[in-house]
Amino acid sequence: MAFFNTLLSWFFKQRYDQIQFFIEEPLESQQQVFSKLITLAEDTVWGETYGYSSIETIADFKNRVPLQDYESLKPFINRTMQGEQNLLWYSDINWFAKSSGTTADKSKFIPISQDSLDECHYKGGKDLLTLYCYNHPDTTIFSGKGLVMGGSHQVNPLNNASAYGDLSAVLNQNMPWLGSVLRTPDLEVALMDDWELKIEKMISTTLKQNVTHIAGVPTWTLVLLQNILKKTGKSSIHEVWPQLELYIHGGVNFAPYRNQFKQVLKGSAINYYETYNASEGFFGIQLEQGADDMLLMLDYGVFYEFIPIEHLEEEQPQTLQLDEVEIGKIYSLVITTNGGLWRYKIGDTITFTSLHPFKIKIAGRTKNFINAFGEELMVHNAEEAIAQACIATGAKLNDYTAAPLFMTAGAQGTHEWFIEFEQEPDSLTSFTLALDNFLKANNSDYEAKRQKDIAMVMPIVHALPNGVFYQWLKSKNKLGGQHKVPRLCNDRVIAEEIVKLMY
Repeated sequence: MAFFNTLLSWFFKQRYDQIQFFIEEPLESQQQVFSKLITLAEDTVWGETYGYSSIETIADFKNRVPLQDYESLKPFINRTMQGEQNLLWYSDINWFAKSSGTTADKSKFIPISQDSLDECHYKGGKDLLTLYCYNHPDTTIFSGKGLVMGGSHQVNPLNNASAYGDLSAVLNQNMPWLGSVLRTPDLEVALMDDWELKIEKMISTTLKQNVTHIAGVPTWTLVLLQNILKKTGKSSIHEVWPQLELYIHGGVNFAPYRNQFKQVLKGSAINYYETYNASEGFFGIQLEQGADDMLLMLDYGVFYEFIPIEHLEEEQPQTLQLDEVEIGKIYSLVITTNGGLWRYKIGDTITFTSLHPFKIKIAGRTKNFINAFGEELMVHNAEEAIAQACIATGAKLNDYTAAPLFMTAGAQGTHEWFIEFEQEPDSLTSFTLALDNFLKANNSDYEAKRQKDIAMVMPIVHALPNGVFYQWLKSKNKLGGQHKVPRLCNDRVIAEEIVKLMY
């Protein structure tokens, strides 16, 4: 095992020289990615529609291909899901990552090609270990197993040739041999849909193993670790896994969870590394120990464009390249990928913290949202659910806002809603239940996180006295005009201000 650890450490360190190339030559790296994407897609239906065979420059590409979102690509994606090929990408698309939906749909389905698996998602996993080994040359991470917190949905067949599931389920199903050797639990447990039973199986499977690193969304990871401590009677996870040295996180803001991880670790040292791995692609990895930003990965088959946030609402805003961005400004991310997403507005906003190398932070979403537990609740989900709850309970509302209520010791996380009713429901309890059920129906990620109260419990709804939101707007000098109360907030700044005005 010591030899295996040494061999793997050496293997991952070799990739560091390749990472250094795109750090030193970022524009050339992106040009290479762009040229390859255009060449490979020339003979696709999409490529023929936009004349890819005559595109010679990035400027040609921008002038010829409009910016896209899920709704505009959806007809091509739906046809691909039904079995047609060579529409958006040259190679077969047999896998789709299920994510939270668009305005019209509960869920969206992101096409996953073999190229995007090998050259993006799995390459990102290998590069994370590469950077970790470089920063920690004495690591013994490969002497044990990596515990991977998989998704909450199994792989589901679409037809004889294709299937869909959470990104983590798709990645687990197609995992290269090296990843399979290093990971735990086995695939049968990793793809279980019943989270209550899944947690039990993960505990029984991994309790006696030498777990040296963990990867997963903080919400579910904490649920697992807390249940392990409860089952074993131990006071620290390091009493269960003495060689645990790394936690890989992403998907939600980690700051609210840091103290809870300290509690389950009881002060024992562990390294935290952040990744930016979305269904659409693997975009960023923390470069150094202790950093609060990520290296933008430039050779993953993803070509990047950036829309300054102040121009986002324009019909076809001009996009910038890497040599045009500035530190500290907020940009909406546009991607072209080796999975067949062309000039796709992903909905995330980022800010650059460094231009050499290019390092980023996730600033948020382009619209109001809550994503404290991986639920990706968008404002259109909230608007529809709250309207349906009002109809179901005879209520009428004037205004509302909602925010996460973060997990604490002994208490699960949830959402807290502050609502001014024009006409209150006969029962606030019935309204809360209806709101929760409609949110589940409208958003698959929310539904997954609410399953059996494991990660999130029933939301809390407050019926506010009339005038609270008026007073809040007045206090911000935002009365009149286009000013309004933000519907959803991913932090509790506004929520705590509203609480003070309630009493």
